[in-house]
Amino acid sequence: MQSIRQLPSNARVLWADRLVLGFMRHWLALVLAAMLFFVLLPFAAPLAMHAGWEPLGILLYKLYAPFCHQLPQRSWFLFGQKLTYRLDEIAQVYPSADPLRLRAFYGTPALGWKVAWSDRMISFYAMIPVFGLLYAALRRAGRPPRPIAWRLLLVLLLPLALDGGSHALSDLLYGVSGGGFRDTNAWLAWLTHSAWPGFYAGDHFGTFNWWLRLITGLLAAWGVAFCAFPWVDGLMRAEYRRFRPQLFGEVVPQPITPVRRPELLQSHYKEK
Repeated sequence: MQSIRQLPSNARVLWADRLVLGFMRHWLALVLAAMLFFVLLPFAAPLAMHAGWEPLGILLYKLYAPFCHQLPQRSWFLFGQKLTYRLDEIAQVYPSADPLRLRAFYGTPALGWKVAWSDRMISFYAMIPVFGLLYAALRRAGRPPRPIAWRLLLVLLLPLALDGGSHALSDLLYGVSGGGFRDTNAWLAWLTHSAWPGFYAGDHFGTFNWWLRLITGLLAAWGVAFCAFPWVDGLMRAEYRRFRPQLFGEVVPQPITPVRRPELLQSHYKEK
């Protein structure tokens, strides 16, 4: 088989055109496969640590550190006693309130090993391709939804921005030691007259912060998926229909519009 460099220039152009055309036709499957690989790979970090492949696990944590804060009190733990831990529980084995040092705490055999995504990133990043699979199923069933409006997308992104922004502000003012207004949520306890003890403070499973990060991430992921995937899909389909006849020399059938010559119409009425 000839390599691409050995092909004539026109053959290389044809090969590149076919490659582009193939991507236009199968773009959704290719993009979803790449996205799923990217968002699921952080779950391999605790798996590697549990299996004893620490260099691989640490490498995965470091690779995903630019995309996520990886604070252990806001992360999920696998192969341990619980899914999430409070900061005071983590402090028993890793006594530090420094965010940079906390990011470097990956877990222990007893506590388990944290996922390289925080809980918010799991509900947001990981759910975008999951909703993309739902869109692909609807498209395959012949019922592809239209893209949601940009205004609706902004509405769905707003809760995530408010929740994440308020957490960032709280951490900036009070640190991550648990004394910030988004750590105690005393304002919410005051508004609800402390109706649900144990629900307000902390970031662990079942608390207000845990549920809010989950719900806002899901809403934002749904909005991004059902705005971006239908819009790009429509664009790709239109370009595929336009580009394919040019590549293969196909004749695109045009609608036939009956045309009547004026003189024939005049003779028709004279006969009557």
